[in-house]
Amino acid sequence: MHCPNCESELVAFAVPQAYQDHLPGSESAAGLCPQCLSLEPGTEPSGDPEFGRISDAFPTTAEAALPLALLVGLLSNLALYRNEISTLLEAVEKAGTDPLLVLDRLDRDPSVETDIDLSGRRRQLEQLL
Repeated sequence: MHCPNCESELVAFAVPQAYQDHLPGSESAAGLCPQCLSLEPGTEPSGDPEFGRISDAFPTTAEAALPLALLVGLLSNLALYRNEISTLLEAVEKAGTDPLLVLDRLDRDPSVETDIDLSGRRRQLEQLL
């Protein structure tokens, strides 16, 4: 499936039951756009997710990459998804990845062209931690 915003191919992944409450809607799968970082619920994966297509900054283990993908996808609505984002931040940290460092690297990645102010969101996320 392609991103409805920028037409890039989405990185699709199944959302485990533990994170389905964090996803808008009642879908059990989602896709994250590697270019604009928009999250699209309902995108069925065709195999193992290739989180490395999003950015070299993304973790390689699904245990960290999956909650991070959801977190990044929800950043455009920080006020609405504050509790979900806080829970996802903790999950990424428990998996051994620094989510704030990943956001810094995504912000500097030339292939990422998002409308989200990643450096501004990073500062706001620091306050949640």
